[in-house]
Amino acid sequence: MYALIREKREVTRSEIGKLTGLSRTAVTARVRELTARNMVIEHEHALSTGGRPATLLSFNAAAGVVLTAAVGGSRTRLAVCDLAGDVLANADIDQEPGLGPNDLMPDVVKRLDLMLTESGCRDARIFGVGLSLPGTVDQQRGSSVDTPILSGWDGAPLIPYFSELTDAPVILGNDANVIALAEWRVGAGRTFGDVLVIKASTGLGAGIISGGALQRGAIRAAGEFGHNKTAAADGRACRCGDIGCLEAVAGGWALVRALRQEGRPVQNLRDVVELAHGGDALARRLLRDSGRHVGEVLAAAVNLLNPAALVVAGDVAAAYDIFVAGLRETLYGNATALATRTLQVVPAALGDRAGVIGSAMMVLDQVLGTEAIDGMVAASR
Repeated sequence: MYALIREKREVTRSEIGKLTGLSRTAVTARVRELTARNMVIEHEHALSTGGRPATLLSFNAAAGVVLTAAVGGSRTRLAVCDLAGDVLANADIDQEPGLGPNDLMPDVVKRLDLMLTESGCRDARIFGVGLSLPGTVDQQRGSSVDTPILSGWDGAPLIPYFSELTDAPVILGNDANVIALAEWRVGAGRTFGDVLVIKASTGLGAGIISGGALQRGAIRAAGEFGHNKTAAADGRACRCGDIGCLEAVAGGWALVRALRQEGRPVQNLRDVVELAHGGDALARRLLRDSGRHVGEVLAAAVNLLNPAALVVAGDVAAAYDIFVAGLRETLYGNATALATRTLQVVPAALGDRAGVIGSAMMVLDQVLGTEAIDGMVAASR
């Protein structure tokens, strides 16, 4: 029932009964539990036109907060979100490459703690913490499993860093997956049930929405296309330790390296994009070539998954036109005409906020899911 109220935002008791099949007594009992916990607010319909006004049940997004941290190779985005996943406060931590968890995570926790005060949420109930990382994550161990971009993080327990801030659950997710979750629900992919969202930043990854569900794979490693082999990278060393990976020619770190070798003072992909917008011919060529290499590798994924939309996210989205000019060239040239007949290639709609919004949604799906709410209500009886 709570899931229904969350989805519709406002609904009457009689509508709940019709949609769920619950008796009036059962609806009343459940509403009593939810209103007592301030999870649901009951109020009269403001547009009543006469007679006894209808009573509405509204989802109370202000009943608590979720804290989120989207860790990247060159920047970590932080946010305090309400229970609808809307951002109440956000901040960035720009970081030097190679920082380990002991260098970064204490700053993340300290900044989130400060943001609770800045957002006026110091006394709010914290329902959970969402932590997204580039690469595969292991929720049971509370660590990353295979994250070449973040040296020294694999296997390091991350959940204990939050113990002094909150005892709420800490949920880990892959960065491309949480971006896909956000773009699918409220962003560029919201009208589609089958979406392929690529994140092109320091590294490359994809989030797969198929049949209206996020696909994580058997060991939560789905979407790691940045380490597919490509002829364009033959003989080139990748940061993962292998040779010939797509990232070695198309990842943000590879573009930064190429520009530095030509004397450009760039630190990250955002600097590359700025150079390109300033008219630097080499930066523009590298971004277009990156799109060309990505499109060539993704053609097989488009054939296999047949998405309705391909959403371009990550730092490269700020140079969408340049990047996608190259991507379209090889994607449409290598994928089948049938798979691309109605395919839409679109820019991400949520920009830099996608990671923290998606991380909040990841947490809310768990802590406000049917099983969690049923357990909460049962424990109070």
